[in-house]
Order: sequence, then C-alpha cells, then structure tokens
Amino acid sequence: MYHNILVPISFDADRDVTAPMKLAKILATPEAKITLLHVVEHIPDYAISYMPVEYLTEARRAIQTELDEMAAKLPNAKAEVIEGHSGRSILDWAEANKPDLIIIASHRPGMQDIFLGSTATHVVRHARCAVHVVR
Repeated sequence: MYHNILVPISFDADRDVTAPMKLAKILATPEAKITLLHVVEHIPDYAISYMPVEYLTEARRAIQTELDEMAAKLPNAKAEVIEGHSGRSILDWAEANKPDLIIIASHRPGMQDIFLGSTATHVVRHARCAVHVVR
C-alpha cells in the first residue's frame, strides 16, 4: 500500500484515464494523498502568434476544471496543472513532492516506441520511486 501517489493524466484520445485512477484507489492506504497531474506542453513561439490571446488561459482553466472533477472521485486527491516537457516535468514534480508510487498510462505502442510511449519510458527509466504502467 502506498501513501503518496502521483497519477500523471494525459488527455490524448488513445489514453484511458480511468484505469490509472482505479489502480490508485486500490493501491492507496486509507490516508494516502493522490495527485492527478497534467503537464501542459510549451507551444513554440512561432505557433503561439497564430492563436487567440486568451487561448492558453482558457485551455489551462478547462484542464484544471476537468482534473478537479476527476480528483473529486478519489479520496484525498488533488489536481495540479503544470507547464513544461511532460517526461521531465513529471520527474521534477516527483523529485520535489516525493511520491512513493507513480501510476502512468501508456498508449498502445507503434514501431517508433516498441514497448512504451516516450513519456512513460522516460518516467520508468529515471523515477526514484516505484512506477506502475497501465495500458
């Protein structure tokens, strides 16, 4: 049983966000803290100039609202949205907040990433705590 669980959430169409949440609920102690984390990737400067000014603010607000609704379904859960490169940012967050388990979803792999997605691969290889990959 785990006391501090990090569940990175990706809203990609090929990811099942419910499976990691179910597993977190099963593996958590009754007093465990669960964090649902979404990383907003940086948009290149050349692309951002073609987007409405309020796009990033509205997108972040919508993501936070959806994560908050998901967190409300788990005991002692909170939602957090951060910015950066997903693999590196998940590990940076984990280093600062010391979870004892990361539960990360991985898409069905293609030839370019034979077994795991690139974010899941990066987290598995470099995390300092247990990592459970869910498909």
